[in-house]
Amino acid sequence: METLIVLLALFALLLAGVPVAFALAGLGLGMLLLGGFSPLMVPQGLLSTIDNFILLAVPLFLLMSNVLLKGGVGRDLFAAVQAWVGHWPGGLAVATILSCGIFAAISGSSVATAATIGTVAIPEMLKRGYARPFVLGLLAAGGTLGILIPPSIPMIVFGFITEESVIQLFLAGIGPGLLLIGLFIAFSMLYAKFGGGFTPMEPASWGERKATLLRASPTFALAGLIIWGIYAGAFTPTEAAAIGFAASLVITGVILRTLSWSMLKDATLDAMRTTVTILLIVAGAKVFGKAITLYRIPQDISAFITANVDEAALFILFCALVLVLMGLFLEALSMMLIMVPVLSPSLAALGIDPIWFGIFFVIMVECALITPPVGLNLYVIQAVGKAGMGEVARGVWPFLALMLLAVVIIYLVPDIALYIPFHL
Repeated sequence: METLIVLLALFALLLAGVPVAFALAGLGLGMLLLGGFSPLMVPQGLLSTIDNFILLAVPLFLLMSNVLLKGGVGRDLFAAVQAWVGHWPGGLAVATILSCGIFAAISGSSVATAATIGTVAIPEMLKRGYARPFVLGLLAAGGTLGILIPPSIPMIVFGFITEESVIQLFLAGIGPGLLLIGLFIAFSMLYAKFGGGFTPMEPASWGERKATLLRASPTFALAGLIIWGIYAGAFTPTEAAAIGFAASLVITGVILRTLSWSMLKDATLDAMRTTVTILLIVAGAKVFGKAITLYRIPQDISAFITANVDEAALFILFCALVLVLMGLFLEALSMMLIMVPVLSPSLAALGIDPIWFGIFFVIMVECALITPPVGLNLYVIQAVGKAGMGEVARGVWPFLALMLLAVVIIYLVPDIALYIPFHL
């Protein structure tokens, strides 16, 4: 009963329009006071959240992705990929997905990925006759790769909450990320073959391919550097973010010369605003998490699940249904910060690997990014594509189904996520 009251109170605050950070922190403080616990836990929780080396990667990755966005890196990246695969059936769609995947390997942000590639790809695909809902849905879904392919800001937060290795989470995201790219590409090529309505492209000349590849090569090198450095243990995720930010300044400011001082200022301010929002939500969730732990709510839920759910498949199905419903009215990071502390205590009893669960959770968070009415990527693509929300929402449903199919596949074949971090 206590758990139900707390959840109803939280949802009431959120539906009333209270910002997520203040709803979590305020409810947590109220629970501490009602339970007779010291309110000093609130400032202690806030300080311990901000003073954390792992979370330092968040503003650095945001800075890097914003610098690359302002510096027009997405345009060069898309042009290079398009020159090589644009003449395939559905070639522009394939180029869009591959560009999203490559940019995802740099930025760690779904919003930055959707905005960067969408700005270039949407006009080009529409000009070639692709159906508008398909184009908008493809970009909204392709942007979600930014949080699955390492590096990933939600994986950093998941590792912070569960105290699991962020590097192992990053490595576990590679296989499912490639799987999702493959599913998106297969669907796009089938759609182009049987849906029709688009104008095929002529194959690019070898000179054009070499020229575009050369201009985009610093971006490819940056993606390779970050993934290699993390995989080889040359630097931590936080150090990778710092190195990536420095490299992004060199690429856009020195090599390509597309970044001005005013652009750098705008990129810094955008990263600062997003960082403050994320850290406030994380801090509020820390207070709320401390309160529900003292009230033994996660332990009670874990005991209830253990007593009534004796199969991992049923637990995963239950989690998926809850997260799909929550994704309709909560943004991605809030879902993670509210639900992970509640669900993670049950993993050991059911024999579910926490690294695998982190990847599962991130894919479900991806679904939340493209489900109306609060899917953040929908709003990004709506703004970039100058489209209505209904038009974007209609286009994302096939890709949402593919994401759920990816969840089923990695459940049936868990090594897709676990082979790289534990066997290579």
